[in-house]
Amino acid sequence: MLSLPAKAAALPRVPRLVGPLPGPRAQALIARDEAVTSPSYTRGYPLVAARGEGCMLEDVDGNVFLDLTAGIAVTATGHAHPVVVRAIQEQAANLLHMSGTDFYYEPMAELAEALSARAPFPTAAGRPRARVFFSNSGAESNEGALKLARYHTGRQQVVAFLGAFHGRTYGAMSLTGSKAVQRQGFGPLVPGISHIPYGTHASLDYLEDKLFPTVLPPEEIAAIVVEPIQGEGGYIVPEDGFHERIRQICTCHGILMVVDEVQAGMGRTGKLFAIEHWGVQPDIVTLAKGIASGLPLGAILSRPEIMTWPAGSHATTFGGNPVACAAANATLKLLEAGLIENAERMGRVLQAGLGQLADRFAFVSASRGKGLMVAVDLFDAAGNLDRERRDKIVDLAFYRGLLLLGCGRAAIRFCPPLVVDTDQVRVALDILRQIFEEQ
Repeated sequence: MLSLPAKAAALPRVPRLVGPLPGPRAQALIARDEAVTSPSYTRGYPLVAARGEGCMLEDVDGNVFLDLTAGIAVTATGHAHPVVVRAIQEQAANLLHMSGTDFYYEPMAELAEALSARAPFPTAAGRPRARVFFSNSGAESNEGALKLARYHTGRQQVVAFLGAFHGRTYGAMSLTGSKAVQRQGFGPLVPGISHIPYGTHASLDYLEDKLFPTVLPPEEIAAIVVEPIQGEGGYIVPEDGFHERIRQICTCHGILMVVDEVQAGMGRTGKLFAIEHWGVQPDIVTLAKGIASGLPLGAILSRPEIMTWPAGSHATTFGGNPVACAAANATLKLLEAGLIENAERMGRVLQAGLGQLADRFAFVSASRGKGLMVAVDLFDAAGNLDRERRDKIVDLAFYRGLLLLGCGRAAIRFCPPLVVDTDQVRVALDILRQIFEEQ
């Protein structure tokens, strides 16, 4: 009989480097990995993770890093939160899998009820606020939302945005307008999808004044698919009134407003759903990433009158897996027990500190974002966005024990676990200050 490993000693709450990076064990594992895994993976600095705790990650050589990536905005409750781990262990001991598209089990129903009750849709007496379809990922959620929008409206055209990232499967990739490499060589893509610039009233003027009268009749558009804050495109916050105007356009023409909350949702911005910052009620919401604190799970939430597709029209074997749903139920309770508020509070601390760095260093932009979805851009001496400098700084941070990610053209993104505290934010800012001083 297998026995559980002894609990390891708690990790320090600040970086601790014990040797040159990458260490010997990391180098050996990287060599093994690169010999057999896909070259499409976008590895940057040579981190080989072994275990995590809260905002800290330990590599295979015993080096400890402060993680402001959260596994690309996934580990919302921190690495290995004991409440989430316990929920996973208890559920795994009872039922690992039974496909929810064919049978029933309580963790899936419980999670669907919880998400429906909190969905940013209108309330109506005598019916749930939303219906929920579970998937395995953000890409699958967006694939399903595209299918649902076309099915419900009977229309084929869809509007998405330049800079958007919705996933790499065919429908999601066709909605994506982030980087050429994500689409190059994979055509033909799903037809009927048009892209316009993100975040400005000028782009919506172009849609209404130029595209609608000429090549994109609004009565043929099934959906406008939009991120409340653009993620991979650079953590871009739209102009005031942008989302409200999309809602008005959709309502006027019978178009569905589909909001991709995969990266921005589940408390990251200081609200459960980022679209709530604008008081806008969409028609469909897609979720993934932080929903289950690291287990593969996604969801499509729709107004009940929209999700009327018949049995067998859309399904999945693993989506809504009972263990993933148990993790998500625990995650949601933790978010509402204080982590959403902490995201809003720590976001203010982070943006204040980044503002001080921007005041001191001319090559750093003012910060932007909401809650713990924050970014700054890096510039060269001539004031142009400088991807090379951004990448260099992200790499230098790793060698000082700080894990960061890039996004957009030249942005550093900050998307830490929502358990991050003031001391850890200040440690990260101090490491960045030291690196900036050397530029």
